[in-house]
Order: sequence, then C-alpha cells, then structure tokens
Amino acid sequence: MNLIPTLIMGLSLGSAYALVALGIVILHKGSGVLNLAHGSIAVLGAYVAAVTAGTLGFFGGVLAGMLAAGLVALLVERLLIQRIRNAPLISLAIMTIGIEVLLQTDITRRIGTQILQLGQPWGTDSAEILGVVVPWNRLVTIGAAVVVVLIFIAAFRFSSWGISMRAAAEDRETAELVGIRLNRVTMTTWVTAGALAALAGIMLTGAPAPGLTPALSLVVLRAFAAALIGGLDSVAGALVGGMIVGMVEAVTATFQSNLSFLGLGLSDVAAFMVMFLVLLVRPQGLFGRKEAVRV
Repeated sequence: MNLIPTLIMGLSLGSAYALVALGIVILHKGSGVLNLAHGSIAVLGAYVAAVTAGTLGFFGGVLAGMLAAGLVALLVERLLIQRIRNAPLISLAIMTIGIEVLLQTDITRRIGTQILQLGQPWGTDSAEILGVVVPWNRLVTIGAAVVVVLIFIAAFRFSSWGISMRAAAEDRETAELVGIRLNRVTMTTWVTAGALAALAGIMLTGAPAPGLTPALSLVVLRAFAAALIGGLDSVAGALVGGMIVGMVEAVTATFQSNLSFLGLGLSDVAAFMVMFLVLLVRPQGLFGRKEAVRV
C-alpha cells in the first residue's frame, strides 16, 4: 500500500493539532491555566467563519472567526478566570470544563444537524505529488501550521512579549516585581490562543472533511494529547506532539483492517494510548522541563 497519502494525511492532521496545542501551551506558560474549553472555542471560531463567509468572503470569514474566538477567550479570562486567579489550578481547570459544556451546548443548538461549509477558495481541488492525489486543503493546513509555529518560536525568543511570557512562566511574582505587566501578558496570551484554535478549527473543516459539525470539538480534543506528549511548557513540543498524534491517527486509520484484533475505532483512541505511554516514561512530556522540588 502507498504510504504517501497516509503520511500527508498525518502531517495535515498533525499540523492542525499543533496549532491548537500551541494555544494550550502558551496559555499554560503565560497564565498557568489548562483551558479545557479550548475545543469549543475552536468550533466557535469555525462557526463564525462559516456564517460570515457568505458576506465577507472566505478570508474575511477566517479573520472574523479568529477575532470572535480571541474575544470569547479574552472574556472567559477577564470575567471568570481572573476573578478566582489565586484559586488552586484544579479549580481553574474545572471552571473551564463548565465553560466547555456551555459553549458546546449553544454551538450544537445553533448548528443542529446542518453541515456548514466555509467556502474555501481551493474547495475540493487536489494536487498530484509523486503520483498521489492530495487535497489542497491538506497542503494549505501544513503550510499554515509551519509558518505560524516558526513565527511563534521567533516571537518567544526575540520579542518583548515572548520574553515577558517566559519570565511569567518562570516566576510570576518576580516578573511582576521587575515591572512586567502580567495582566497585559495574560490578556494577549488568551486572545492569541483563541485565534489559533479558530484557525485550526477552520482548517479541519476543509476537504476531505464534509464541513463543520459540532463533532469537531471531539476531534480537537486530541490536541490536548498532543500538548501533553510534547510538554505543556514547550512551543516546539506542541509541534512535535501534534505531528505524533496526527501520524498515529493516520496510520491506525489506514491500517485499521490489519489491526482489527485491537478493536474497532482504534484511530479515535490511539493518540491517547500514546499519551499514556509517554507520560508513564516522562510525566513532563517529551520536551517539558522537570520541576525542581526543594526537600
């Protein structure tokens, strides 16, 4: 069997997962919160893009979806998370589960049984690579993810925002004492993470997917496995984790018939099986840093 379509599918899925995982990582680095509502924020962004694309065009819809997701993420942080900022991290995570349920319920009500189209200009067109037909949407997803991740790696290393975020991740109290405006860093982080989630959601609704349905949030859930595999404090880890999850999902889906002894639907849970194995060996993830504990 030709492995090229499987590899390209894995790279495409991995690229979208990497965008969501990147948002999860920068949220964790910048504010210390694990936002479990990230999947619904991605679906919300894709939904806004779908309903505005007819008026604004595809790229205008993409911008509108990213802005809407960024705004919702900011409101979640300002109106809810900020009010219990000093609560235990588990309390913050549980609050985001409640937000996930509310957002998912409302989005499901709005979409219903429809399958919304975003009107990607490349539609279902394909390109031929090494004799294999590949949907353009997969290639665009890979290219977009590579560009975005490279921009963020550069931003973390060289921009004042990236330096401030790294300082906040190391020690929030000390960062505030030296004049870093943590509120501004946190707000920027939540807006950026929301926009990235929306972009990934939009990419996941293109060919060969039929379009946008509420089930997209379940697909995006695999990005949490990617973030944990790579390490919650590593930008590069988000990219690697996303690619690992995408490849595992693509390979298990392609060779499902040969792996039937492991049960049906293996591709849906394979990413989490890999996550468990990685965390058993390295609880901090492949690229995460081990916390030093004074005893």
